Amino acid sequence: MQLDEAFELFYEGVSPYGPYWDHVLGYWKASLEHPNQLMFLKYEELVEDTILYLKKTAEFIGYPFSSEEQQQGVPENIVQLCSFENLSGLEVNKTGKHCEGHGNLEMENNIFFRKGKVGDWKNYLTTEMAQRLDERTMQKLSGSGLSL
Repeated sequence: MQLDEAFELFYEGVSPYGPYWDHVLGYWKASLEHPNQLMFLKYEELVEDTILYLKKTAEFIGYPFSSEEQQQGVPENIVQLCSFENLSGLEVNKTGKHCEGHGNLEMENNIFFRKGKVGDWKNYLTTEMAQRLDERTMQKLSGSGLSL
């Protein structure tokens, strides 16, 4: 499938697990209704200050880092272990496979790792595609209090 065809399907809400915006809004609304049960994170914010959001996540699940752990650099070590570079380099993620969906479609694990860079879409989408996607996103998220 070519990118322009995949883009149109995504734009129309056709994807293996349903429309993207429905998923995002579902989790957003659930996080507002149950703030102690669901933590809503944005990838761009997580990438911008990974240590901060790791600490917030640890607090959210009830296991905040102790002063001693912070002084020993435990959060930084976790961030390094969970980094895109580290995880994408693991043998299981380079050569492993898993079954997906009801049809047990076997998929390569490496398809989940592209570049892990915020804004890389600019290297693939045309200006028109980006504008259309921004408009659709604003339309779908309108009134929710969520902005991406």
